[in-house]
Amino acid sequence: MAQRNLLTREERERLFLPRTDHFSIIRNYTLTVEDLDIIGKRRGPVNQLGIAAHLALLRHPGFGLRTNSDIPDAILNYLSAQLGVAPGTYGAYGQRPQTRTDHSSIAADYLGLRPFTRADVAHAIELAARAAMRSDRGETIARSLMDNLKAERFILPPPDTLERAGLAGRARARKRAASEIVAELGGSTLELLDALLINDPALGMTPLAWLRDMPGSPSTKNMNALLKRLQFIRDLGIEPAISLATTGFRFGQFVREGSVAPPFLLADYSHNRRRATLAAAVVNLEVKLADAAILMFERLIGGLFTRAKRGQERRYQDTAPSVGKLMRLFGATIAALDMAEETGGDPLVLVDEMVGWHRLMAARPHVDALADLAQEDTLVLATERYATLRRFSRNFLDTFTFKASGSGTNLLSALDLLKQANGSWGTQLPANPPMPFSNRHWSKLIMEGGKVSRPRYETAVLATLRDKLRAGDVWVEGTRAYQRFDAYLLPRKAAQSAISELPINVNSGEYLAHKSAELDRRLRHFAHQLRTGRLPGVTLVREKLKVVPLQAATPPEAEALDRKLDALLPRVRITELLLEVAERTGFLSAFRDVRSGKEHDKPAAVLAAILADGTNLGVERMANASQGVTYAQLAWTQNWYISPDNYEAALAQIVREHHRLPFARNWGEGVSASSDGQFFRTGRIRSGAAEINAKYGHEPGIKIYSHLSDHFASFSSRIMSATANEAPYVLDGLMLGARELPLKELYTDTGGASDHVFGLCHLLGFRFVPRMRDLADRRLGTIVSGANYKGIECLFGQAIKVGTIEAEWDDLVRMAASIREGTVAPSIILRKLSAYRRQNKLDLALRELGRIERTLFTLDWLEQPDLRRACQAGLNKGEARHALADAVYTNRQGRFTDRTLENQQYRASGLNLLIAAIAYWNALYLGRAADHLRYSGIEIDETLLAHVSPLGWSHIGLTGDYLWEDASFSGNRGYRALHDPNGRLRLVA
Repeated sequence: MAQRNLLTREERERLFLPRTDHFSIIRNYTLTVEDLDIIGKRRGPVNQLGIAAHLALLRHPGFGLRTNSDIPDAILNYLSAQLGVAPGTYGAYGQRPQTRTDHSSIAADYLGLRPFTRADVAHAIELAARAAMRSDRGETIARSLMDNLKAERFILPPPDTLERAGLAGRARARKRAASEIVAELGGSTLELLDALLINDPALGMTPLAWLRDMPGSPSTKNMNALLKRLQFIRDLGIEPAISLATTGFRFGQFVREGSVAPPFLLADYSHNRRRATLAAAVVNLEVKLADAAILMFERLIGGLFTRAKRGQERRYQDTAPSVGKLMRLFGATIAALDMAEETGGDPLVLVDEMVGWHRLMAARPHVDALADLAQEDTLVLATERYATLRRFSRNFLDTFTFKASGSGTNLLSALDLLKQANGSWGTQLPANPPMPFSNRHWSKLIMEGGKVSRPRYETAVLATLRDKLRAGDVWVEGTRAYQRFDAYLLPRKAAQSAISELPINVNSGEYLAHKSAELDRRLRHFAHQLRTGRLPGVTLVREKLKVVPLQAATPPEAEALDRKLDALLPRVRITELLLEVAERTGFLSAFRDVRSGKEHDKPAAVLAAILADGTNLGVERMANASQGVTYAQLAWTQNWYISPDNYEAALAQIVREHHRLPFARNWGEGVSASSDGQFFRTGRIRSGAAEINAKYGHEPGIKIYSHLSDHFASFSSRIMSATANEAPYVLDGLMLGARELPLKELYTDTGGASDHVFGLCHLLGFRFVPRMRDLADRRLGTIVSGANYKGIECLFGQAIKVGTIEAEWDDLVRMAASIREGTVAPSIILRKLSAYRRQNKLDLALRELGRIERTLFTLDWLEQPDLRRACQAGLNKGEARHALADAVYTNRQGRFTDRTLENQQYRASGLNLLIAAIAYWNALYLGRAADHLRYSGIEIDETLLAHVSPLGWSHIGLTGDYLWEDASFSGNRGYRALHDPNGRLRLVA
């Protein structure tokens, strides 16, 4: 039977061995006056040094000077220096075993410590169980156990005893948590939970497998399938409050396990563990199904109006020839009337002669038809698909309980009216139904012949519901993505301390006074510079700013150096590269078993699973192409060890080590980053986040929005819809994926720029630097009159509404503090704010604040060519990352074939991890290649190294058979030999 371990070798070293770094030695092993007094009572320097060693090791790590163990030289030297004795005298200590025993007792009595006995094991297990209620990580449990035993004045038992107690405590915590959850469930509910694992012939699978199989592509059939699953779960009668029956971590652990455990495995669990896992899984599934159903409702209603708009556009295109003829006819008529005016002739006679009265009369029906087409509202066109809407609208409204405040209450009344009318098709709506529409024209359109048109009314109400759900004006309790807007923010009292830590002056009066003065000063200076021609490449032509594009900043010598260094890089298979990066960075330790927190005993299986995601090869084909890894191992690994949290932790480890590489300093200070979206096709089936964006063709697809540091470390990526605005995702990578990086500046393309992002970046302490391609169409903002700035009056739009900022200041800084604390993702806030058809006050305030920052940035952009050049260089790095992503993600023609957004995100995470690993490995060996050139007597212009990229892949074998058993790397931190095409390479020492 395989031995079960709580800790890895590295964790044991961290916990059980004395620390010998300079700071730790001073902190843990400095002797006090009282220590020196009791030590001085021993006879001779040998005994004095011996009892000092006992005292030191009883304090840290807490085991004392054990039999057959010794004290590290660094600690011994420090103790010797304090006692004024030679370290070598310690060699004679303990020749008489009883002396060591006596000294151990004396030191323990002096420190007030007592030995750990067999009778204390049960207490240790309970201490470990309490720690395990908050974490499954072995190191966390063992550290907590050690700290508590030391606090209770115990001499720590042997490490093996601590590990066994930790394992037993973790098992007890799991059983305790399961019992706490099951105790909240009734007998009938327990029977229904057990039935989830029994195969249902009508479903062709177990109910649990059916519930997990959530359809993703938007269709009425799939919508009803989601609603049916949601109702099935609600019929089980498990309240979401059951999550409070045990600790949040323990319940979350049951959720994580219940999300991936196959039914046959759950069936083998003990009663309580199985039922607790199923209960947690059901609670989580209810939330996921509710979010999925509302998201599909959004997409179905949006598709209804999108198709209506496209149909209208097609009709416009079809009538283009007729419009041309009518315009020419109209032009000829005007010419005839103009001649009548000049000559005094009869207009009707001239029109008849020059145009033909019969031709005008014949054109009248076409003119009327075009006028009707131009006035046709998308609501009317969308209602043509009312039968499609009716296939799911009744079930949807019956499934959810919507809540609202303020203006949203009128919408709730309209929804209640529709529910009542859903009793039968012939039910008439009242003459004056609630009109919750922001589009006032709709209130007129729904009236036909003096009566309310139910198809138009219902379509308009559901479209309004969609908008208000997206904005948070209307919410559904028990969901994650559709909560009340205020629920995403920190409570007002709790937010105060977080607000005080924001990198701005949080006093609104002082802040706005300072900004007003700064903006006025900068605008006056810019106006003077522009008038006097002191801005290189910037001119004002016909009241529009023109900026001369900058020339490429990469010198030919840099390209030659890049090729020379690239030629020296070792030729390596992707399997070998991953194994080496894992050895150097330790990122594999992040991939732990979802259930036990244990590291995988076969690293190649984890690397193969990552490669299956990142190359889009898939588990089955990866197993077929792999040596030393079977399909069963891969499937098991992907199920239990590959998770979003594990991917995130592993990526952070690689990025951290990447930024520590000496060669990375050539690329910048590590304080800037760039972000951009990359499109990937998904084939003909729309699923997950897939949408059709005409910019990329007529096939559906998704975008991966990624962030890249100036050191070329790809630290964040996430899936987004191909049609979604990129701006809400700009800050996600900075706040959620780069907390350990000292980032201060972010470059984006024009698509990521918006006033809201400018404002939020500023509140969070980041400098936002988008590439300003549409500069001529953007207006500057000013707080005072634009007439004060001579020569540039034409560049200003509306005055900045400082009063709006001041009125909403408390909520603005509360929102920023909530994002900074990790309470909510920036993209959620920005999407909610942008969803309002009529902007709310907070949205307006953030926009006005962003206009101030955008104006200041625009002045920087125009006055500082170096800023424009740095932005372009940052975005070029992102383009190089996209090229590497295309090269890695090649299987299945580079298409995302996964049906669900969750699985698509797995692919994106695997791809990003591979890119980060390749960039780290390349940067490591680029440094060695540069050192080789220097040692070979070749002079290198150090400034050219800033233009060298670690995102090349020609030297890496990305495809073929994956020979994991042959992919070896020396574990002694050695290096691979540089590439030597001529056999004359001098190896770097």
